[in-house]
Amino acid sequence: MDADVLPPKLLTVLHTAAEKVRGHDFIHVFSHYDADGVAAASVLAVMLERLGKEYQVSTLPVLNDTTFEAVESSSADCILMSDMGASYIPQLEGLGKDVVVLDHHRTDYNSDRIVYANPHLYGIDGMTSACGSTMALLLAVTVDDRNWDLSQIAMAGIAGDRQHLNGMSGLNIPVLEEASRRGFVRKTAGSLIPAGPLAKSLYLSTDPFIEGVTGDQAAVSALLQDAGVDGGRMSSELDDDERRRLSSLIAAKLALQGVSVTTLKEVCRDRYMLKDHRTDAESLADILNSCGREGLGGVAVGYFLGDRDCLLQAAEVNDASRRRIAEAVSSLSSVGLTQMENIQYFDSSLMGSTGIICGIAMQYLGDPMKPTVGLNTQNDGRTNVSTRGMWCQLDRGVDLSVAVRQAAEAAGGSGGGHRIAAGATFPNGRESDFLSELDRIVGSQIAAR
Repeated sequence: MDADVLPPKLLTVLHTAAEKVRGHDFIHVFSHYDADGVAAASVLAVMLERLGKEYQVSTLPVLNDTTFEAVESSSADCILMSDMGASYIPQLEGLGKDVVVLDHHRTDYNSDRIVYANPHLYGIDGMTSACGSTMALLLAVTVDDRNWDLSQIAMAGIAGDRQHLNGMSGLNIPVLEEASRRGFVRKTAGSLIPAGPLAKSLYLSTDPFIEGVTGDQAAVSALLQDAGVDGGRMSSELDDDERRRLSSLIAAKLALQGVSVTTLKEVCRDRYMLKDHRTDAESLADILNSCGREGLGGVAVGYFLGDRDCLLQAAEVNDASRRRIAEAVSSLSSVGLTQMENIQYFDSSLMGSTGIICGIAMQYLGDPMKPTVGLNTQNDGRTNVSTRGMWCQLDRGVDLSVAVRQAAEAAGGSGGGHRIAAGATFPNGRESDFLSELDRIVGSQIAAR
């Protein structure tokens, strides 16, 4: 890509980053452990493999003082960080080695001591218009134009961060356009019917989460019988009449469930088929997310490096993860969320997968006008938090990146992220302090609007 497509300052930073990478024999990649982070790490790993570099990949659940110790102790003279790092720029500057940061979270820092590429620095919204995978791909194609096939992995990261929901924008537009022009990505129409073997995909479905159907095999069978469809078939095998009948029944259930029209439209969003992976970007994102959150990010990276055994293991991990999440959300739907004046919350300490469940709960279980908060109490003395909002809340003035950071600090911790999705960590026992402060801050944001 050139200056006609990218901001000139970003192009300069990418060329500088490429030279730093070429100048080292051993590089340590650190990345977040969600779908975007694992996709970004995979893009960078394949790029380094093709350059003939020695490298190590580490995925982290969060970058804080504890996990930063792994960065400090790395023996590599070059650190390549993706989908994280925006809040740790001063510490990264102090490492005394070459550091390249490819992040997209809101930042209070810039740097002339390390190589730092973040869309926010160029007036581009990192919440909607460029993710960690976008930035990783831009570096990869700057290093070598032949790396455009890695756009398929980057598309999974974009889908994992849900930046495609309202159409591509910002830096994601040229990525999609060039990937499509080269034949690596193809856009197709979406559907309320989840992809895959019907009985299995409906049982595991969380997007949409169909209350009373997801996680209930008998209810799945009844729904398919009402639609006159064999559950052993693939969703792609349905004819127009079968697809219409099943879609109508799902839509009716979601409407009775109180799911908003906006969410229904989101479910029917366009999908992006990936040429070399014979699946769509969202399905691949699910696999990457499952691997990363199970501590098996290396399995996903191994698949992209050509290890077919890693693909089989990743698929098994994804099936188990989807089953656990579907059953956890079904259980949560039976008890509901705890309501406060301006927010709603649940405890996921026994469920895990807090961020994923929080997003599903926000879309399908909670009050759409209140941000949803998931609390996960850890055995190490910390409580981790994930929060999710909706666009209608942002229109009312809600900014979770600010609210969560301030509430976490009031509870003796730290936090941040995006306006619509943010996370935090603080000491156990401070949950009430965090929730009450977050409720107050969100209320003040709405009042100030």
